[in-house]
Amino acid sequence: MGTARTPGRLRPRARTFRDGLREFLTPAVWKQAHQAHPPRRRGARWTDQSLILVGLFAAWCCGDSIEERFETARAFTVVCLPKRKRPGRTVQGFRKATARLPMPALRAVAGGVRDRLAAVFGGRWAVDGFVPLGCDGSRLGCPRARELEDRLRPAGKDGSAPTLWVTALVHLRLGLLWGWRLGKGTASERHHLLHLLPILPANTLLVADAGYVGFEVAWRLHQAGHAFVIRMSSTVTLYTERAVRQDRYREGQVYYWPPAGTVDPQPLRARLIRVRSRKAKHDVWLLTNVLDADRLSARSAGQFYRWRWENEGFFRTYKRTLAKVKLHSRTVRLVHREAESSLLATQLLLAQGAAAIRSVAGPGPAEVTSARQVLRRIRREMAGAAGSGPSGRFREQLGGATRERRERSSAKEARVWPRRGPHKPPKPPKLLTLTAEQKAVIRGKKHDSS
Repeated sequence: MGTARTPGRLRPRARTFRDGLREFLTPAVWKQAHQAHPPRRRGARWTDQSLILVGLFAAWCCGDSIEERFETARAFTVVCLPKRKRPGRTVQGFRKATARLPMPALRAVAGGVRDRLAAVFGGRWAVDGFVPLGCDGSRLGCPRARELEDRLRPAGKDGSAPTLWVTALVHLRLGLLWGWRLGKGTASERHHLLHLLPILPANTLLVADAGYVGFEVAWRLHQAGHAFVIRMSSTVTLYTERAVRQDRYREGQVYYWPPAGTVDPQPLRARLIRVRSRKAKHDVWLLTNVLDADRLSARSAGQFYRWRWENEGFFRTYKRTLAKVKLHSRTVRLVHREAESSLLATQLLLAQGAAAIRSVAGPGPAEVTSARQVLRRIRREMAGAAGSGPSGRFREQLGGATRERRERSSAKEARVWPRRGPHKPPKPPKLLTLTAEQKAVIRGKKHDSS
């Protein structure tokens, strides 16, 4: 997969597996990585491109050990880069070269892929004028290596294994991974979201659960020009201009007051929506900064929040389909690079499936990709690369790799797992009436802005 310029009419007709990769890993993407980490010496066995490709292919291929997956990934990298110098043969050399690979090079590739996602899926990127992105986090297990235990620290009980925390942004309509941030197992997913604000696309509607409540998150999103729909809990206090009965509340404007001690208190005017549960068990209280109901109705807000389950589906794909419940690297440098490359591999896997469905189904409402079916077809292509050659019907075959759609008739949680506490839905937020001092502050802010 060299950096030679591809004819303009080849990419829209991409049929083989390698053509599909070139649709997202374009020469411009590799150029960004090259600029982030210029090579120090010529003729090196391991280049940034070969290191990243082997990391991607190793996340996709089968194998009971790292050595076995490395052999398959290296062989397929040689097939993709036929005119380049062949990379090293040993997994030890690959690890040493990967440890020297700077993170900015990997992040530059991820940034280039994000640009390609927005370009390739432009027609289906926005829904009702918004780009719906869900945010959620999860922990990844790590080996009990001394360095990892000292540097990462356990996030659970004393003596538990070290973990890595990943916060992911997922496009809720297409199920595509947009961006992510890594940290220790004790990291704050709210702080991760604030660090991810610069990569949010225009017209973002960020959808999150009650784990992201907090005035700072809502205020920073609003100041950055992004819309949000966040589920509220009983830890949040909101203020209304008139006294309301919570049991009869449906929808209305509220004020989210900053915490005590703020130098210049500026309350956030928002809209609180109560979404009735279909089974009449637990209502969902959603806060949004979109005040115009014509732009975002209560029904649409509820639909966007139901789509937030795509975040959970992504983590299931990453942890179970790609077997990343536990990472394999035994140093801090390698474990971060393994997580970065495997997340990029998951992003490209889902993107290829969604692009194939788009090209077969055409415009209109699209199906969601089945990650398992796409991975099986990718593995088939990698296994046949050294034999019969790549299949010319790869993109056509991916067109049928869609997720099964059926009405759910049972609970999402099939059984009660040991050592896991029962799930308790968040309770409604507290609704209080504005005091005279608070009304004076609001009137003063309105007067200053006018």
